[in-house]
Amino acid sequence: MFATLKRAAKALRVPTAEEMELAYIYEAGDRYDLEARERNLTRRNRNLGF
Repeated sequence: MFATLKRAAKALRVPTAEEMELAYIYEAGDRYDLEARERNLTRRNRNLGF
């Protein structure tokens, strides 16, 4: 019973910002795409004040 609840809770969990950024980085197709994605994240974090 508790295992079912645990699985349901995991399925409904919202990913953190860090997990979403890592997923975005991992989708890069090549080195140039990776560098562009890193720049985008850096710019976004700077604009948000991190």
